[in-house]
Amino acid sequence: MAETRKKMAAVDPVWSRIRLEAEEAIGKEPLLGAVLHASVLHHDTLERALAYRLAQKLASAEVSEQLLREMADAAYIADPAIGASVRADIVATFDRDPACHRFLQPLLYFKGFQAIQAYRVANWYWREERKDMAYFLQMRCSEVFGVDIHPAAKIGQGIMIDHAHSIVIGETAVVGDNVSMLHSVTLGGTGKEEEDRHPKIGCGVLIGAGAKVLGNIKIGNCSRIAAGSVVLHEVPPMKTVAGVPAKIVGEAGCDQPSVTMDQLLNATGGDAA
Repeated sequence: MAETRKKMAAVDPVWSRIRLEAEEAIGKEPLLGAVLHASVLHHDTLERALAYRLAQKLASAEVSEQLLREMADAAYIADPAIGASVRADIVATFDRDPACHRFLQPLLYFKGFQAIQAYRVANWYWREERKDMAYFLQMRCSEVFGVDIHPAAKIGQGIMIDHAHSIVIGETAVVGDNVSMLHSVTLGGTGKEEEDRHPKIGCGVLIGAGAKVLGNIKIGNCSRIAAGSVVLHEVPPMKTVAGVPAKIVGEAGCDQPSVTMDQLLNATGGDAA
């Protein structure tokens, strides 16, 4: 058993750690043993465990749990890059969310993580021109998690969505790698045009709670958007914007605001962002 664990840890350290944490959790909370076995320990890969968890959450009278598991499995098998993004998202959540103490938590408990993984499956179906299936997954994600991400949006890896309530990401939105956002963020369009109409969020950006970014505008790499801001114009890299409408109030304060998660507007005397 020890040798098997060493080999697994070398090949897939994220999955190996999740399994170990699940075993430890059973020791501390035996009443959850059935849940932890069904959700983690009965599966041989992280992708299979995630397919099971998403199916448990998104199943309905219209589409069964078994069908949803098969849908997710098909996406993971066809596009291994999804699995790489899953692992990056788990590590990002663990690194940035002070409430996350184990890799196990996002998989089992965090709807922000679960919602972004449901989007990744829906996005695969969208790219495969199976758009009704993608729309169905979007609908169930919105109903269950309160997170509405259009399956055509383009989202990188290492994404952390904290709390995740009322997140909206539009059809032509682009979100770079290593982005962090809090609840009630909207990446929306303006007007009724059907062309490219949603924001383009660079890598390493931190978007505070309740912020609205509207229109086909660029948010530069490693910038910071204060909570409650309404952003209507382009934001240069490594700047902090705040207000309604948002204006530049200073530098981002570091080269990776999405990682440090510092939401204080130090340049203006430490007001909360």
